Amino acid sequence: MTQRAKIDPNGPEPGAGTAPVPPAGPPAPPFDPGGLTTAEVAERVARGAVNDVPVRSSRSTVDIIRANVLTRFNAIIGVLWVVMLVVAPFQDSLFGYVILANTGIGIIQELRAKKTLDGLAVIGEAKPSVRRDGRTAEVSTSEIVLDDVIELGPGDKVVVDGVVGEADGLEIDESLLTGEADPVLKKPGDPVMSGSFVVAGGGAFTATRVGREAYAAQLAEEATRFTLVHSELRSGISTILKYVTWMMIPTSIGLIVSQLVVKDTNLKDSIARTVGGIVPMIPEGLVLLTSVAFAIGVIRLGRQQCLVQELPAIEGLARVDVVCLDKTGTLTEGGMDVTELRPLGGAETTYVRSVLGALGESDPRPNASLQAIIDAYPDSADWRCTESLPFSSARKYSGASFSEGDGESSTWLLGAPDVLLPTGDPALDEVNALNEQGLRVLLLARAARELDDDAVAVGARPTALVVLEQRLRADAAETLRFFEEQSVRAKVISGDNAVSVGAVAGKLGLSGAEDTVDARRLPAEPAAMGEELDRSTVFGRVTPQQKRDMVGALQSRGHTVAMTGDGVNDVLALKDADIGVSMGSGSEATRAVAQIVLLNNSFATLPSVVAEGRRVIGNITRVATLFLTKTVYSVLLAILVVCWQVEYPFLPRHLTLLSTLTIGVPAFFLALAPNKERARPHFVRRVMRYAIPGGVIAAVATFVTYLVARHHYTGPEALDAETSAATLTLFLTSMWVLAIVARPYSWWRIALVGSMGGAFLLVLVVPWLQDFFQLKLVGTQMPWTAVGIAVAAAALIEVTFRWVDRRFPA
Repeated sequence: MTQRAKIDPNGPEPGAGTAPVPPAGPPAPPFDPGGLTTAEVAERVARGAVNDVPVRSSRSTVDIIRANVLTRFNAIIGVLWVVMLVVAPFQDSLFGYVILANTGIGIIQELRAKKTLDGLAVIGEAKPSVRRDGRTAEVSTSEIVLDDVIELGPGDKVVVDGVVGEADGLEIDESLLTGEADPVLKKPGDPVMSGSFVVAGGGAFTATRVGREAYAAQLAEEATRFTLVHSELRSGISTILKYVTWMMIPTSIGLIVSQLVVKDTNLKDSIARTVGGIVPMIPEGLVLLTSVAFAIGVIRLGRQQCLVQELPAIEGLARVDVVCLDKTGTLTEGGMDVTELRPLGGAETTYVRSVLGALGESDPRPNASLQAIIDAYPDSADWRCTESLPFSSARKYSGASFSEGDGESSTWLLGAPDVLLPTGDPALDEVNALNEQGLRVLLLARAARELDDDAVAVGARPTALVVLEQRLRADAAETLRFFEEQSVRAKVISGDNAVSVGAVAGKLGLSGAEDTVDARRLPAEPAAMGEELDRSTVFGRVTPQQKRDMVGALQSRGHTVAMTGDGVNDVLALKDADIGVSMGSGSEATRAVAQIVLLNNSFATLPSVVAEGRRVIGNITRVATLFLTKTVYSVLLAILVVCWQVEYPFLPRHLTLLSTLTIGVPAFFLALAPNKERARPHFVRRVMRYAIPGGVIAAVATFVTYLVARHHYTGPEALDAETSAATLTLFLTSMWVLAIVARPYSWWRIALVGSMGGAFLLVLVVPWLQDFFQLKLVGTQMPWTAVGIAVAAAALIEVTFRWVDRRFPA
């Protein structure tokens, strides 16, 4: 049996392709069942021997401020801002104040998100049971000290390194650390490593390494720290910014040379126009809006008791096309009720009840099935447990040996009928009939062998069937419908009987629930397994390792996979899935590896997470088009100015006004608006296919207007008039890009676009605003020419965008 298999406690040989296990820590003191005294705990706290590990779900306030302030583009804009404060009027320095406001907004929103995450992390934090002063109490993980005695039970995560002092069938899964699939049977004196978890049995151990010295902390301190990376959205934006930087450097140098060296004009005006050409090349608000969109998503989900342990999980869940669901605790509630007891082979009901009561008493940490039996059949004081075999998801049964009240000894097994009974046994027909009703059935069998015999189940005599009813989650059917409508395929993978699982899925209206598959007959080869997984929907009798293999097989076929679960048997699959989702009531181990924890235990929260992810992805894709269109037309305008050897047409104040009205304000509203578009891949390609043609057309139209205006106007005020005409063309062209991005229209989107146009019109007609922004249209011929060129450019953008949609579909 797998529970008896052992691996070397020192780990695999170096080079075996798995994580090396650290050398043994300092020797543990003699095991004291009562634990440390209060004075001993205080002494260890005073010398710093405390489990101070990094908080996974958050980063420090200093890190947040540093990340928002100390950026490459902020440094460039900061230098240019200082220059403008020295050489130009206040209105040409407005762009610096906009950056300050943007940075402040980003910091405030991320600090709000941090507050939400930290609060939820406290609610969802695992609290190990620690013995102190002879009593057991739950303490925070960060309050554990060196030499503490920590109790373990099924599903518990080992939070620090230590040495086992007590063991009752204690089996620990170290696969997340060593890669070894089989659980390890631990005995007193054996080492345990932080990051492993209990799959069966119980015990206690003494902490020998705490804090950053613990093995898992050393491995995971960087990997599990709060991060904004590892998402297509963020990596795509980073790629775009890298190329923007490469384009900026030579273009800016050429602009500086042409404006300050070649042109013989006023030095301060030349500096201002040079800065006016460089600043708009930087898509400074794009990173900010992405951070704000993620942060607000965290806050919104936090109100629904959803803890996002890694921000990209919001985006990731929106991209999944397959969600694997564990039945127990996800589709059904955790609790169960015994509805019927069916003795087999003439067994006496009273005797069977005594056996079940004794079995319930033999397990100090019963699972949901055994708890239902304990509630239905109280323990008999005459029975004494002499040996126990804890339940394991891998073997599908538990057991115990008893000394009965009359002096007789007996060994009993309780578990899956189709595992304990040979194929063709008459009792299986009865079991299948009950499974088809969605009922859970356990078999009580009397073993003919000793409990520590690997073949204890062979020859066991069936004695009774215990029928359990599972409580369906009220919101499960609606949530499954949501995923089906969104073209996300749901796969139910459970350790329970396949027919029973299929019946439960059928009651919830899951399509394909009638075709169930027994996972024991699944091919082991990943390609063949993947084909079967694509064909079928419901899988029963799945082992923990098979769940992991199934996730991998689906991923190998190009699927983005989310896995939900709450039990220790789900840990491996949760860890390997693209997105792991755990219930708040789940085991410590599942909550530790999941990226999203539903603290309210509501499966119905998942659609909200998907909606937030779609809002972030869809809206950032929209606003990225605005920001990068500006970058493209700014770079191209600078190149055209250098080639034609003319003054740059704009001062910083002009482009600050244009950026605010056509990008900054509308992008903020568009980024936070509801968006139910299905998340699509290839972010960079989808953004650039619009930004490049839009930016090129806007730049060419603006420069044509500028050249026409240079021929039209003469005299000392000519440059201001030329700038005003070029600004009008660029504003109208950029407004059309905004109008396209804002589709499909709703009343508030139309109002948003209209109000931006009204604000620009206000600048053109109010005298003091004309003077402040140095914008004044002279005559009628040139302004109408500028409008005509803008209309032609807008029409060309419309046609080009539609052609791009057909020629380069996303």
